[in-house]
Amino acid sequence: MASEIKWIKIVTDIFDDEKILLIESLPEADTIIVVWFKLLTLAGKQNYGGVLMMNDRVHYTDEMLSTLFRRPLNTVRAALQTFEQFGMIEIINNAITIPNWEKHQSVESMERVREQARKRVAKHREKQKTLANGNVTCNVTVTHSNALDKEEEIDKEEDIYNICPIKEIIEYLNSATGKSYRYQSNSNKKIIQARWNEGYKLDDFKKVIDNMVANWTGTEWEKYLQPSTLFRESNFDKYLNMVPRAPKPAQTNVPAWALEEIEQDKSEEAMQRMQALKAKMLAKEKGEPVPEWAEKVLASKQTAEGQAKLADIYAELEAMENGET
Repeated sequence: MASEIKWIKIVTDIFDDEKILLIESLPEADTIIVVWFKLLTLAGKQNYGGVLMMNDRVHYTDEMLSTLFRRPLNTVRAALQTFEQFGMIEIINNAITIPNWEKHQSVESMERVREQARKRVAKHREKQKTLANGNVTCNVTVTHSNALDKEEEIDKEEDIYNICPIKEIIEYLNSATGKSYRYQSNSNKKIIQARWNEGYKLDDFKKVIDNMVANWTGTEWEKYLQPSTLFRESNFDKYLNMVPRAPKPAQTNVPAWALEEIEQDKSEEAMQRMQALKAKMLAKEKGEPVPEWAEKVLASKQTAEGQAKLADIYAELEAMENGET
């Protein structure tokens, strides 16, 4: 257990809070509110930054909370579900967390407690060294103990902060697909957490989403842009390494014969003018202004042969638009 906090901060108008008012309208409202305060006090007692952990390795389950709070399991589960719906808790990496924990604690006071704990540990270690009276064996033991303590502290920090960003992954998917998948869904959390536990990171999830959005958007497979397909164990690594499909070129009403004319003439001048011509025709088709660069290219001086060729192309395009061909 981390350094225990002997108090939590509760604002005096907590019962005017919108979420508490809504809870009071529910069946067993009083019991649910009691469970909420018990959660807060337990979080303060264990002092893992709002994460409900028994120790560095074990997080509290609903069954454990039911026993500790002396409340029926179904009641505790209903309370946790209500808190999660209202955003009062989040279930991250299967651990119950209080996202706004700083509201219930004075960060400065918590730091003072941690500092006092560090001083007590340092004093204890110094006492061990003094008692050793220069005994090398004892000193080695103390040094080894200190090293183990540091390793345990590092492991604890990794356990707490290496939390799967399920919400960020689902929000990225929704942004890319225009869908509204819920990060609170147990099935979504389970499948994302499974891949995270295999060592995949946030950038891997984003790449899978980007790859498959590029490949499936606008096809019959678009309906499979969903967590259960993208993040499935048998699909994830394959999708991660898939090459995104190149976007289709913009459609233009420049006919094939005109493109062939330019294809036969590979001079830089001809290529520039063809690009300008395509830009002008595409803009005209969309009812948009012709790009300034295209106007400049088409208005610039040209060789006699090039002028004749481009004039023929213009004439035939105009005739086609006027229905003369």
